[in-house]
This record gives sequence, C-alpha cells and structure tokens, in this order.
Amino acid sequence: MKKTELKSVNNLKVIIRDIRGYLAGNATGITRDEVIVQNLMLLVFSKIYDENKNGENELQFCHKTDESIEDFTKRIKSLFNCVKASFPDIFDTKEKITLAPKDLIYVVEKLQDIAIMSTERDVIADLFEELIGVSFRGDEGQFFTPKNIVKTMVEMISPKSGEKIIDPASGSAGFLVYSYLYCLKNNVSNCDFYGIEKDAFLAKISKMYLAVLGLDSLKISCDNSLLNPKDWLSSTKDYFSLNKFDVVITNPPFGAKIPITDPKILSSFKLGHVWKCSKENGWQMTEKLYDKQPPQILFIERVVELLKEGGRAAIVLPDGIFGNASSRYIWEYLKSVSRIDAIVSLTQEAFQPSTHTKTSVLFLTKVKPNRPYSIFMSIVNSVGHDKNGKELYLYNKDGSFIKDKNGMTILDDSLPKVIETYKSYLKGQLTEYSQLGFVVSSDRIENNIYIPSSYIMKKTINVDEKYDLVKIKKLIDENIISVKRGNEIGSKFYGTGDIPFVRTSDIVNWEVKADPIKSISEEAYLMYKDKQNLKPGDILFVNDGTFLIGRSAMLTEKTIKCVIQSHLRKITVLKTDYINPYYLFYLLNIPYVQKQIKSKIFTQATLSTLGNRLEEIVLPISKDKTEIDKITKKIKEIFKKKDEIKCEIELIMNESQI
Repeated sequence: MKKTELKSVNNLKVIIRDIRGYLAGNATGITRDEVIVQNLMLLVFSKIYDENKNGENELQFCHKTDESIEDFTKRIKSLFNCVKASFPDIFDTKEKITLAPKDLIYVVEKLQDIAIMSTERDVIADLFEELIGVSFRGDEGQFFTPKNIVKTMVEMISPKSGEKIIDPASGSAGFLVYSYLYCLKNNVSNCDFYGIEKDAFLAKISKMYLAVLGLDSLKISCDNSLLNPKDWLSSTKDYFSLNKFDVVITNPPFGAKIPITDPKILSSFKLGHVWKCSKENGWQMTEKLYDKQPPQILFIERVVELLKEGGRAAIVLPDGIFGNASSRYIWEYLKSVSRIDAIVSLTQEAFQPSTHTKTSVLFLTKVKPNRPYSIFMSIVNSVGHDKNGKELYLYNKDGSFIKDKNGMTILDDSLPKVIETYKSYLKGQLTEYSQLGFVVSSDRIENNIYIPSSYIMKKTINVDEKYDLVKIKKLIDENIISVKRGNEIGSKFYGTGDIPFVRTSDIVNWEVKADPIKSISEEAYLMYKDKQNLKPGDILFVNDGTFLIGRSAMLTEKTIKCVIQSHLRKITVLKTDYINPYYLFYLLNIPYVQKQIKSKIFTQATLSTLGNRLEEIVLPISKDKTEIDKITKKIKEIFKKKDEIKCEIELIMNESQI
C-alpha cells in the first residue's frame, strides 16, 4: 500500500469511537481508558510518521493478510521504534505499544486506509474529545476548539513571516497546528511556535504531534502560564518571557468552578485587584485583591502581557465578559493597553456538546489608540453542527441538499463567510452591511458593552416632532415607573395548591397561562404576597430565558393572585399622567422596541438574559394625545375581552352536570 491509495475521511471520531468500544470490551489485559488512550496515541503517531516518511515507498502501517502475526507485530513495533529514535527528546525510550497482537491487528486495520494527514479535522483533538470525555474537560475547564473556529481565528489573525506565535493554554496544540499549516499554505516563513500547558499529559501529546508533523521551531513547556514569570520553571524561562510575542491565539480554560484563589497569583495581575468607578475619577484599580477570579479574566491580562508592542491576539471568552455590568472594569483595562480590532459572536452550539457556554472571540492589538477607531463585529448564525455535534448541511427549499461544483454537500457554516468579510474590511472593501460583518466606531460603545447584537440594529424610526424617544432608565430615575424582580420559591412548593406560580414559559399571547403542576398553596402565596405587591395593570415582562425574552402580559383583577418567578420583571406605572400602563404595554410589544430587546440579549454562561440592559431600551412615546388615547382604548378592550372569554369558559365548565 502506498500513500496515494489512502482515502480522506470526514469524521475520524466515529472510527475512534469504534476502536475505543472494541478495546474497552475485547482487549486482552486492558481495562483502563488511560491505557487505551496511550496505545492509540502511539499508534496514531506511528501512522502519521509513516505517511510523512514513507510516502513514496510502501507504507509500513498496515496489516498484510499473507504475513504472520509475529512479522506484523514486529513491523509495527519497529515503526514505533523509528518514531522514538527520531524524537528522543519527546518519547521515553521505555514507552512501548502494549496491545495484544489480535487487538493491534484490529486497530491497524481500522486506520490503515485513512489519509490522516489530509483529513479536515485535527486528528489529535478528535482523539482526545472522543476518548477523554466530558468529565476530563469539565473538571479542568478544558474543552477542545472546533476546527472551523480555530481556522477562523488563525486566518483573521494572519501570521506573518518571522513572527513568534504562542498559545499560553495550548492543550492538544490545535491552534499551533493550524497556524503552522497556515504558514505552509501561504508561504509564510521563519515563524517560531510556542505553547504553555499545565497538564503534563496534554503537553507531552502536543509535543509529539507537532514534532511528528515536522515542526522543528517548536517550544512547548509544561507550566502554569498564570504564574508570575519569575516563578516559571527554568526550562520555561529559557524560551518564554513577557513582551516577546507577535501573536497570541488561545482558548483558555474558563468557569466559576475553577477559580484562581492564590493571593500570590492574584496580586501579580491588575485584573486580580478590585476596581471601583466614581463620577470624579472613572474606573480605578484599588489595592484590594479579589478572593478569587475565574481564570479567563487573568488570561486576558496575561495575553496582553505576552505580546510585544504592536502584537496581535485572538482569544475565546464567555459572553458574560462582553456584556455583564460586573465585567466593565475588564474593558477599562483593555482600553488602556490595546485596541479592540474585532469581536465575533459565536452561536450557542459552537462548543456543544462539550460545553453549553455561549462564547465570542476577541481580537486585539497591543497599541493604545489616541482617537476613535473602527471595530469589526460579526454575529455567527451557524457553525456547521447542532447542539449534539451532528453536522448540519445547507438545504434547498424543496428539502434537497445544496451541493458544490463537485457534487458534495455543503456544511451550514457561516464562519468561512466571516473570514471573507473580515478580509474585505481590512482592504477597505466592506460595502455590504450584514450581521456577518459590520463596523462600529469605538466611540459608539456604550457602558463598556461589547456585544455585537447591541450595535447591529439600524434606526427604524425617524426622530421627528411626532415622538419623544425616552429610555426606560429615565422613566425609572424620574419615578414614573418601577421595575421589580420576582422570586424563586423552590420546587418544594410546586403542586401544593391552586395559586399560580408564574414562570417565563407561562407568558403567552399577552396572557398568563399558569401551569397547574407548579401551582402553590395559600400559605406559600402569603409568604410573597406583600413582597411582590402585585396589582391590576402591572406588566409582567420576561427578562431571562432563551427565545422568551421580551414577552409580556398584563395582570388583571382575575390574574393578580399569583407569585412571579425571578426571571420575570414586574413593571408598575407610578405616574399615569405621564404614561398609562396600557400604552406602555403597547410600546413594549411594537417591532421597534422588540428589535432593541433582541439586540441587547446575551448569554451569560448558558442562560440568555437581557439583564439591566432593559433600562437602555428606547420607547417612542407619541406627542399626540389623541393617538395615545386611541391605542390605549384598543389595548384596554383586548384585555377586557380576554377576561370576558375566561369568565365564559369558567361558567360553561361550572354548569357542566358531568
């Protein structure tokens, strides 16, 4: 068998899953996954080495039907010995393949016909995703970046000849691999590649992988990149230092469950300190340390520190950083040390099924701008797979697949278009305004909110003498309305009575349609009655929850006896001479306001929320009292009819003799 006879595959995970299943159930003397992983790694690297070194000759990674088991085993193990000899600084001389001959034959036969070096997916990342499983990634905040996202980040950052490229949380080296392949493809020469990874196993595997690929200018250190550089290992200090790198590209571990609590580490970061904001001085860093910080926040600062002046970075971050009020100090830090070049908002499914956290990619340059500048923003609507990782393809209106010029189905993936749009933007040729690529001036950024959907909406109403455009915040500040949050009562009260506990899913078609399964007792109701103080005319507004945000209902005499969930807001009109509740309800539901609401939603971890950005919504209040009265009358009639219909239904049911 020669290299030209090998075939590419679209999904190596399926093959790895089959191999893992076979070995777990049938392998002789192997019961632990880590042993299976180790053997598979060594065999995969042997195959990669074989494809690289024996491409013109007969390949050695195969099972010949006419050879003895002894000869087969000897040849495969000899191949691995060649790998060890070629990379003595990576492979331990004592490492060996421990599979029994029959199991070795099974694995080799499953892999021998595949052209691993020309597969679209990162084989090592796929291998890890399939074999190591969710528990490994979840405990350490680690998950593997899909290849199309890696490609997008590398191509948008565009490494140049002679640059030093680093991933300070390198994992299985996916970013470094694609950066290297990008350089080869685009005639980018003399680049050096660096990685720091605190997990010893991942660090070793990434060294193996990159070395087998033929990447000579590689430095991988097993260390904690968040340590003060003076505390790095001596081997790390030999090659790594701050203010050294041209490009940083990374997807750091993140999550509140793996916080950094060491005061020694926290004290070495500006973002490890508490920041305060005042009207007089703006944002200022204090001497006080946080008790803990999620690692991604410290990684933001470390990324900037690693860059030399003028260096560029791309970093995957959870969406909360881009929109949370509690994260605004982070952007004050970033604005003081860098220029925000681009933000690409990814879909909720981007990293599923590995993690449900909604993420975006931040691109920046380590320069301090002295005037307003342009920020490229993009909102990705499809990434080629669903929440279960199943690939999605483009369809025609009749349900048939859309195919390319070669007759192949096309992934439903917007990221290639994002790359193309960004390159047009850099050339000054971005003329089409779309969610995949639009430009926002830095001086348009409000309250350090960097969520792209907050800025894509164009004005759809003329500011003229007909309307006063008033923010909800102004109505709150002037005590015209109040906005109060509901409460979580606990599942122990569910089903204990017939009083509605109103949740976000119960707000449908301007009505409260309570679920009797969640209804509560009189005693539970009385615990919250005075606290929530619900009255006819109060508006219940859905503030949190995927696909539901922006729905609203108005309480009437028939529906005020209830308790509302914390994801709902009770909006009460306090000064009806300025605006009445029926007209306010109307305004909250018109397309102009609903578009604003949708544009200000972001996903915090896994929950979509409007947060306090409800206050930023602009209401177009008519200056024509006749128009207001007319609309008010119609809305009032609608609610009256709804109540009358409910009464008729109750009457019919009560009169039933069955």
